[in-house]
Amino acid sequence: MAFAHERIYTIDDIYALPEGQRAELIDGHLYMMAPPNFRHQKLVMELSAVIHQYIKNHGGDCEVLPAPFAVFLNEDDRNYVEPDISVICGKDKLNDKGCNGAPDWIIEIVSPSTQQMDYGIKLFKYRTAGVREYWIINPTTRIVNVYDFENEKATCQYRFDDEIPVCIYGNLNIHISSLL
Repeated sequence: MAFAHERIYTIDDIYALPEGQRAELIDGHLYMMAPPNFRHQKLVMELSAVIHQYIKNHGGDCEVLPAPFAVFLNEDDRNYVEPDISVICGKDKLNDKGCNGAPDWIIEIVSPSTQQMDYGIKLFKYRTAGVREYWIINPTTRIVNVYDFENEKATCQYRFDDEIPVCIYGNLNIHISSLL
């Protein structure tokens, strides 16, 4: 007996979405995205500014790019994400369409509708794609999970009131509470 096959989506399906509709594509599965709220966007803006200023002050060449920004994680046609913040240190990964390959550092800010994605599917996908560092920021619990994939260190959990060390930048600490 043959079973019905679930449809496998590609990048072409992402580009065929109606204007203004956003989705992510992971292993051929399409995940629709709801618009973010004010607190979410405030965190994206403030964090992006702090990281950008740090890189600029230290003569770095990494790019800080907030969503919506296309990341073609596995450089294939079945994986497309829009992390809340992507830090990309290899200019060769960037073109007019987005980032081809894994960013060095990804930050996701949890919304009620994205918890399963951020803590599960994306955690696994980002690790296997080669992301060096992954932060999951939860504004409701005021907790930040930091994953140092590059050094394969255990997950560290911080509160918004803590000075959170950035793994890929040894002398950058971020205090989330001061950004709100």
